[in-house]
Amino acid sequence: MSGPDLQEEHDVATNPPTTDRWKTLDFGPPPDGVEEPDSPVLLDYLDDGRVALITLNRPNADNAITTEMGASLTEVVETIAVQTAVRAVILTGAGERAFSVGSDLRQRKSMTKEDWLRQRQAFDRTLYTVRQLRKPILAAVNGTAYGGGCELAQSTDFIIASENATFGQPEAMLGLAAGGGSPALLPRLLPRGRALQMLMTGDPISAQEAHRLGMVNELHPQDELLDAARRIAARIAGNSPTAVQAVKRAVQLGEGQPTEQAIATMMDMHWRSAVHPDRVEGIGAFNEGRDPTFLDADF
Repeated sequence: MSGPDLQEEHDVATNPPTTDRWKTLDFGPPPDGVEEPDSPVLLDYLDDGRVALITLNRPNADNAITTEMGASLTEVVETIAVQTAVRAVILTGAGERAFSVGSDLRQRKSMTKEDWLRQRQAFDRTLYTVRQLRKPILAAVNGTAYGGGCELAQSTDFIIASENATFGQPEAMLGLAAGGGSPALLPRLLPRGRALQMLMTGDPISAQEAHRLGMVNELHPQDELLDAARRIAARIAGNSPTAVQAVKRAVQLGEGQPTEQAIATMMDMHWRSAVHPDRVEGIGAFNEGRDPTFLDADF
């Protein structure tokens, strides 16, 4: 083999061609040296304390979730869960680029197997805590929602999104099977084949497609998204929290069950509200043409 051929082979070996594999994802690992916020998760109270606003707060890292941020989110949701005055919850991301791009891959790069498994257990607890919250919780997805960020949105009761939002599950591209709930949740939000295509290819879908297919309830300009979320949450908070939680529980427990079993579960939840003082108050307010004053839920 001639000298130039050897040199060409050496160049190929030491200077592999640049790949376009990651271009569709529109994000990269968080940069080194990013100044961390004092609180990676913010909690605010709106509408006289009846609405809780949770904000993922690492905008310079596209709200990528570190171990510490996941633990903080769990703590915030568990705090809200026992505050009976809170009647609705909004979950969103800080900044204009991302809701969350999922786990912080730069942090994971240096993890041992034990570190990884411990983080996985912690994240499982976070997502379970969100899914099991008795209070209604909606995701206001203000940009990119990938990986665990997309699964976090799927773990809420419903999603509204900004017009520039995107949803993706790129785990297979990274050598992983998605493990935050999307193989179970995504086929319930999208047609089964479309969900499988997302999970297998890693290709994201736009907010417009997610809305067309029913994954997203509403689309709004980005600067109007939070106001829209607040209006929805305020409408929910103005209803009987006992009735709202009973409906949510009936849907959760009845999903996937035989029809009569699901209806039996629904009736259990219905009777809980039927014997509650809120029923008397709601019907009285309707007949008197006034706003009702509902009691806080018992839990």
